[in-house]
Amino acid sequence: MTMLRPAADGPSVIACNSCRHSGDAREDGEGVRGGARLAGLLRDLADSEPVYARIAVEEMPCLFACKDFCTVHIRAPGKLGYVLGRFAPDEAAARAILDYAVHHTASAEGRVAYADWPDGVKGHFLVRVPPPGFVAA
Repeated sequence: MTMLRPAADGPSVIACNSCRHSGDAREDGEGVRGGARLAGLLRDLADSEPVYARIAVEEMPCLFACKDFCTVHIRAPGKLGYVLGRFAPDEAAARAILDYAVHHTASAEGRVAYADWPDGVKGHFLVRVPPPGFVAA
């Protein structure tokens, strides 16, 4: 059995659906993990607002950044990717993530000017990931 499955080949936000809700709780009061809650909010926004139409929202279990829940990976072909975490699983975080992903998609190589970063993503960057076949200069 393979652990990999096909995914969107364009710009995407991949949410860890198994992330904790908070440092103190795995799930919220309704029994939903923080990552699953954030993934649902991302998907709802992406499906309902045309500005996010080009961004695929996908999820997978565990991005291995457990201390930095709720975690997402923003990526696009041929561009630097980013792993961000330490989000509250709420609509404000989902909107900030998707707003950053729109700027990331529009960028030439995945570098978004700091002036264009939504406030909601500042302080949440964990890792910069080079695309296959490249490293950053």
